[in-house]
Amino acid sequence: MTEEFLDFSCSRGNDLVTPHSNFPGLKEGDRWCLCVTRWLEALEARVAPPVDLEATHSSALEFVNLEELQAHALA
Repeated sequence: MTEEFLDFSCSRGNDLVTPHSNFPGLKEGDRWCLCVTRWLEALEARVAPPVDLEATHSSALEFVNLEELQAHALA
């Protein structure tokens, strides 16, 4: 997670920062599974978080090209 993505997600009505129930809330540096459509939306807004390519399902390629994913791969 990046601070920019967390702010973006919150602005879209998905608050991933605030803890509730069994969810501790996320902070910069945390890893979290995102749906590809939210990641693509963040990419278009230039706030896409890094991607763990080994944990990314191949079906993501139906929405995003491999070059974009590789450009955002975790170091």
